[in-house]
Amino acid sequence: MFEWVTSLEGWTALITLSALEIVLGIDNIIFISVLTERLPPRRRPLARRLGLSLAMVSRICLLLAISWVMRLTHPLLEVFGYEITGKDVILIGGGLFLLAKATREIHKTLEGPEEKKLPEKVSMGSVLVQVALLDIVFSLDSVITAVGLVDHVSIMIVAIVLAVLIMMFFAEIVSKFIEGHPTIKMLALSFLIMVGMTLILEGVGVHVPKGYIYFAMAFSVAVEMLNLRLRRRARKCPAAKKLHKKS
Repeated sequence: MFEWVTSLEGWTALITLSALEIVLGIDNIIFISVLTERLPPRRRPLARRLGLSLAMVSRICLLLAISWVMRLTHPLLEVFGYEITGKDVILIGGGLFLLAKATREIHKTLEGPEEKKLPEKVSMGSVLVQVALLDIVFSLDSVITAVGLVDHVSIMIVAIVLAVLIMMFFAEIVSKFIEGHPTIKMLALSFLIMVGMTLILEGVGVHVPKGYIYFAMAFSVAVEMLNLRLRRRARKCPAAKKLHKKS
């Protein structure tokens, strides 16, 4: 089972697959950060760790049930000449959920404190259920890709565990940064809308290269980092403050 440990090819596959899982997990970290923000501050770190642990378990379960996952790519029915598979249904459903969730969160953020009557209570269980369900949607492509890249299930499982451990470390940093910067939170919610639309497009047969999505996200974050730096300078330097007002 672990005979690949002695081969260079096995380690190359492990590193490649781990990197792929980390990249594909970026949207998962953003989603978990947004969801856990409505929990009490002391419970957020635990919720993030449990959410990512559930993500790891669900991905491993999908790998172990790979024959079922691969059957999801077989046509279920045909509508107007287009074949609909189980994978398409899951992607469209997940995309619609992300669109609804992100839009609702944006609406709550824009309402302002004056219009809020009572703070909405969110339970740890509801957060974890949403994380688990969405991770299955996020995992489908990565699991199917992993099967195409690697022959050994043990390599896939080790890669998933390594990726989740790394994401656990960065989830805390990303979450605190989003919580401390309202504009970053709005940007994160916008990313979720974009990811939701991408899932829907993939579900209806329109392939969207992931590189374009990640480039757009990276570019938007870079621009927002410049804006944050300009705002910090504006508070310290009068000249920068004038420039900020003009912009």
